[in-house]
Amino acid sequence: MGPSVGFRLGFVLVAWGLVSGIWAPPVAGRFVVEKNSLMVISPSELKGKHDSAIGNFGIPQYGGSMAGAVVYPKENAAACDEFSRPDLFRSKVGALPNFLLIDRGDCLFTKKVWNAQNAGASAVLVVDDKDEPLITMDLPLEDDESAKYIQNITIPSALIDKRFGEQLKKAVRSGEMVNVNLDWREAVPHPDERVEYELWTNSNDECGAKCDMLMNFLKEFKGVAQLLEKGGYSQFTPHYITWYCPQAFIISKQCKSQCINKGRYCAPDPEQDFSIGYDGKDVVIENLRQLCVFRVANESKRPWVWWDYVTDFHIRCPMNEKKYNKECADTVMESLGLDIKKVEQCMGDPNADSDNPLLKMEQDAQVGTGSRGDVTILPTLIVNNRQYRGKFEKKAVLKAICAGFEETTEPPACLSDGEVQILSVAESASALYSMVCSLRVMDIATVKVYSIRIRQLTQEELMLRRRKSCQDIGRRAGDPVDNR
Repeated sequence: MGPSVGFRLGFVLVAWGLVSGIWAPPVAGRFVVEKNSLMVISPSELKGKHDSAIGNFGIPQYGGSMAGAVVYPKENAAACDEFSRPDLFRSKVGALPNFLLIDRGDCLFTKKVWNAQNAGASAVLVVDDKDEPLITMDLPLEDDESAKYIQNITIPSALIDKRFGEQLKKAVRSGEMVNVNLDWREAVPHPDERVEYELWTNSNDECGAKCDMLMNFLKEFKGVAQLLEKGGYSQFTPHYITWYCPQAFIISKQCKSQCINKGRYCAPDPEQDFSIGYDGKDVVIENLRQLCVFRVANESKRPWVWWDYVTDFHIRCPMNEKKYNKECADTVMESLGLDIKKVEQCMGDPNADSDNPLLKMEQDAQVGTGSRGDVTILPTLIVNNRQYRGKFEKKAVLKAICAGFEETTEPPACLSDGEVQILSVAESASALYSMVCSLRVMDIATVKVYSIRIRQLTQEELMLRRRKSCQDIGRRAGDPVDNR
């Protein structure tokens, strides 16, 4: 082990309570800025495609695109203050949505976008104030003020480079009609009919608003995730970040209380106070247990049980009730039919002066490969080897995952925002023929999706279901229907 360079820790170290300054990242690597396309439609002299960096908050429209008219405010150009009216940038009926162009600087990115959203803007383009490569607009370390609005940001945002931004501002000021198209369709690769995604997470439940947000997302998304996995539409893998303690500090009190395996795998103190409550090593051990729960469940062909374990553990074994321990974890595992002995064998000895194979693999996996970039932000979602940017909210994340399916192979959950359960083969057949009989087929893509799901039915089953579906329709015919 040794010191590393070039590893972007960003808010991760702060957000998870890394206040002592002695921890080191496990590897050296790089951070990849996730981008979407911005196409200028008019004026003609600016027409063309440009890159923009997707903001790591709000709800990017993964898999879709959005056209709008660019507006630059005459006052409050940095959008650090509230605008004078809530409808100031709201588009008129029949007009294109307004994309607010604002300057970088003076306040948090999230504050700018929140003020723009409250003034009616449909999207935000932030103009960089430096001549530099694009960066990711990140979430701040949440304080009481920012926590009130960050989770309520619902519009997409993107950072554009200084030169391009100045050109847009000049065109708007001169009275030109500036229309652009934000396109997220290629932000997530979509090579086939199965999506592979992973979540970098943490079992610590005492890190404030970030932990609460993550745990709420896990509970909210569990049902959809399990349905996608059981249907064979996705392959999910959980991951956990750890750090190592530099050699010079291994015998220190901090390393001994926050690390396992003699300083090789560490986590910040949950309460940011070494003298009270749980230690970082307690978090590392539970993270390791959750990795092993996934491995054991996966070996028994039930990988989706991980979602049950992490959500049940959070509910039944919280830190603030002094239940964040092995005894409570064993109770949860037993209730889910998991082999506790296999999980313990997988975990190994946390006091051993040697590598833990599973945690070593996790540290290695933090380094980006191909187009992915390093994992440096908690939580991080990766879909088809691309890092997700945006709000951790059920519909927003599902939209990104659904964008990863090859066209016409999306499961029914993607056609219903995850609100309807994935249909069985027989149910899909009935649904398809119900649409055909009622002449309410939305589009050919929808028909193809359902057709793929029913192709295994025999001809006799299809005929019986078609007859029954048409009869049912007949009976219902008369019914009513960096953060700155």
